[in-house]
Amino acid sequence: MIETESKDTTGEFEQSLQQGDAKTYVLRLYITGMTPRSTRAIVNIKKICEEHLKGRYELEVIDIYQQPELAKDAQIIAAPTLIKKLPLPLRKLIGDMSNKERILVGLDLRPR
Repeated sequence: MIETESKDTTGEFEQSLQQGDAKTYVLRLYITGMTPRSTRAIVNIKKICEEHLKGRYELEVIDIYQQPELAKDAQIIAAPTLIKKLPLPLRKLIGDMSNKERILVGLDLRPR
């Protein structure tokens, strides 16, 4: 009889889950100047990212008044707009990012 080495399948499963969650999120927030709504959106999305994606996100804030060509390329029709470029699928979320549950669902951090 040949003895086989038993593996810790629970440990492997937990490790694979952690690696699956290690995806880097690439986010772009399009704003219109430093209006109160734009400022709220920046504060809200930074807070959500620090709570749920700490160390694994890139957030770029783009003022469409200063860089209108970027807004045109991304087909931005309202601001503030958050675009989740990675991980796929691409998602667009419009508003001041104050509805935390909607943002978490949109970023695929909570089930629908």
